[in-house]
Amino acid sequence: MEPRLAGTSIPCATRQAQNSGSNEAPTQLPPLVSLALPPKPPLPATRREMDARGWDAVDVVFVSGDAYVDHPSFANGILARVLEAAGFRVAVLSQPNWHSVDAWRTFGRPRLFFAISAGNMDSMINHYTANKKVRNDDAYSPGGKIGLRPDRATLPYCHRAREAYPGVPVIAGGVEASLRRLAHYDYWSDTVKKSILLDSKADLVAFGMGEQAILEIARRLQAGETVKDLRDMRGVAYTLGASETPPADAVVLPSFQEVREDKLKFAMATRTIHQETNPLNARRLVQFHDRQAVVCNPPGLPISQADMDRIYGLPYTRKPHPMYAEPVPAHQAIKDSITIMRGCFGGCTFCSITAHQGRIIQSRSQESILAELQQLGQSEDFKGVVSDIGGPTANMYQMRCTKPEVEAVCKRLSCVHPKICKLLGTDHGPLVNLMQKSREVPGVRKVLVASGVRMDLAQLSPEYMRELAAHHVGGHLKVAPEHTDPEVLQRMKKPEINDYKAFDNKFRTASTRAGKPKQYTVPYFIASHPGSDLRAMIELALFLKRNGYRPDQVQDFIPAPFDIATCMYYTGIDPFTGQEVYTARKLQDRKMQRALLQFFKPENYFEVRDALMKAGRSDLIGSGCDALISAQPPKEALRARMTKAGDALSQGNYVHKISPDPESAPQGQGGTPRRAARPTSSAGYRPGRKGSGRRTR
Repeated sequence: MEPRLAGTSIPCATRQAQNSGSNEAPTQLPPLVSLALPPKPPLPATRREMDARGWDAVDVVFVSGDAYVDHPSFANGILARVLEAAGFRVAVLSQPNWHSVDAWRTFGRPRLFFAISAGNMDSMINHYTANKKVRNDDAYSPGGKIGLRPDRATLPYCHRAREAYPGVPVIAGGVEASLRRLAHYDYWSDTVKKSILLDSKADLVAFGMGEQAILEIARRLQAGETVKDLRDMRGVAYTLGASETPPADAVVLPSFQEVREDKLKFAMATRTIHQETNPLNARRLVQFHDRQAVVCNPPGLPISQADMDRIYGLPYTRKPHPMYAEPVPAHQAIKDSITIMRGCFGGCTFCSITAHQGRIIQSRSQESILAELQQLGQSEDFKGVVSDIGGPTANMYQMRCTKPEVEAVCKRLSCVHPKICKLLGTDHGPLVNLMQKSREVPGVRKVLVASGVRMDLAQLSPEYMRELAAHHVGGHLKVAPEHTDPEVLQRMKKPEINDYKAFDNKFRTASTRAGKPKQYTVPYFIASHPGSDLRAMIELALFLKRNGYRPDQVQDFIPAPFDIATCMYYTGIDPFTGQEVYTARKLQDRKMQRALLQFFKPENYFEVRDALMKAGRSDLIGSGCDALISAQPPKEALRARMTKAGDALSQGNYVHKISPDPESAPQGQGGTPRRAARPTSSAGYRPGRKGSGRRTR
């Protein structure tokens, strides 16, 4: 049962070159006959669909925590199509019931391997808010239903794959596995956890964007190599046995035990890890966990424009699998969008995009993008409006270092901070030309830009600003200055607030000249980012008031695994300067910071007042020009407080009751957590009460 187009293994000499950090192009994807193939049916997601194709077995079972959406914005869609194009038989096991092994046996024993992914997001971020409360919906599940994937989904998915068919290689990938490939801080348990390799028992973690990695793995296993032979690949991490010796050329990180017990060592490890992320010069890393060692090879090389065109020209239906009766919200949001590039050289410390997609921009050709637009314009259910043409950012298309010899040795984490590198190519010409041609595609009447615009770059091109304001904004443009405080912005690796002010003025001017004077920018800000204290947040609130901004949506900082800002949050140390960094770790402090971003909402009145009093800024309470709140609470604020208190009472969450940990609490009938047998903290403790006593925490 040979795959029709399955290639042979990569020649040994090529593998050795990749292993040593060579810039030689990796295995090419299979050629396609056009830049946008007509849609083909989605890959089998049920045994019946597999049987209908006449398959007696599959080569790869792709297990995903997301609904199966055959669209290039979804990992399970794009990776399955890449393997299919190479001639492999692939089945997609979407959101399986992890309480039993049965689902993992749906398609029989896979000939090559299980490919495991928690989905497009880390499962914990998908499940919980910044305040660790369960989210009300899941955008990557049909109907937005919650509970269709487990916490830390990679772990049980890998375990079930092992249980279903012992001996079949298990390859973990996706954002969750990528960002947890080494010892990492886990916000939800407030602990430093081991590499996900050790807890999941996966054979390999393929980190970063996975098209070339998954294809190389499939081809080499098909050629008869073992999973241990794959350890020389770029973009993979693996575990050595206790008797195995780590590679001699590896950089040794502080061990798991060291980073767990010493925050300075954690910061040191973070700094080293991020200094070794440029695929052109990154070195192999090794981190010991007791007697075992986790080895992390250099990242995969950026893919070529030709490969980008092949990947996005595959025969996607651009729709969820027909088995779903309800829409998938994430698909609804992006179904009419076009990805033109990947990667980001911004290096924002709170963002995982650079860590996952890389800082080297990889762009599609103009012909490929226009072919996809033409195909979209001819679609029956397309309404004529392209919701977004962009990627991680809207305006880094075809931008790259102008000196390849410098790029090959550069270890700078951001090409635009603290200032734009003089070697960075910032020409917006190719993007402007693409935007102009996109508007001429038959069936397309409007092309919007919804990806975040990098404001410091945009201001370098008056032509781009004119095109953007005149043709690609639907009334308002979302931008992300993130904060106003210079120290906080420095920690974020973001430009100063004056950069946003200048951009806003230029955008308004360009909009007026285009005959659209009512267009405006919508700035996004983050609360509780490391370095942001009450003083900084009050200044941000004052900025919002003085400029007439009333944000409908605000962001709470969530410490995602691997991020530099997460290291600051956990250790209180900037890993690159060694300076101490204030972090708002208490829930009440985080609530006050969030409330200050929406100081104008009556339901936030009391938290804003508490924040102002705590910061000694009672001068901002009253009727003065800069007053954030009135001296007397509005009726709506009192009503909101009464409603909140009533809700707490109705749920039994009054002052003397201890809320159990939702993960460890015993479950009552219907899955409702029963009251914990004993308190898990000192909350609600009353001195002198009979039988009461403090517990050692």
